[in-house]
Amino acid sequence: MPRDKSERRKRIVSAAKAEFLSYGFENASLRRIASNADITVSGLYKHFSSKEDMFAGLIQPMLDDLNDVCQQKDREALAAIEKIGAASTFLDEDAVSAMDFIYDHFDEVKLLVCHSQGTKYEDYVHMLAEMEERRSLLRIEALRQGGYSVPAFDRREFHLLVSSHVEAFLQPVRHDFTREEARHYATTLNIFFSKGWKWLCGIEEPES
Repeated sequence: MPRDKSERRKRIVSAAKAEFLSYGFENASLRRIASNADITVSGLYKHFSSKEDMFAGLIQPMLDDLNDVCQQKDREALAAIEKIGAASTFLDEDAVSAMDFIYDHFDEVKLLVCHSQGTKYEDYVHMLAEMEERRSLLRIEALRQGGYSVPAFDRREFHLLVSSHVEAFLQPVRHDFTREEARHYATTLNIFFSKGWKWLCGIEEPES
């Protein structure tokens, strides 16, 4: 009777995740992965073309989900600005919900931020900050178009602040906070950064 390839792949994925979390990508061993998955090294290549492909297989689905969530949040924010003039749509986002997404994908995020050196994902946190900066600038422009007075600000400072905001959300993963600890921290983050962004951007209600 042929072995269940789906079950074998699950064993490989589980062993690969444990290996990368323990040793990082660069020091991960295909021999250990194969041994822990109860398969030969050559058998690994029937499921993944390389160690890089194996790592990507763990990370990319989470990033695809993240992209979908961000696009949905952008649509909701821009619609709110257009329809109800909600100046705080991107300043008061639900940080707890964002942290829940991170903790729903904790191992994958941990691999991304702590163990991706040597892969195409090693600079992804920087890329994520750049994407978040572009998203924020689009929202700010929408606010201006909607009649809000958003003063000019130093773009270099803005870049650094957005980068620090993104990194702040990743710190609980780096420090192995429990979900409960991370959710409490997210609430604190939301208060801290929301007030700061409003001060920086000078958000004001449009004149009637």
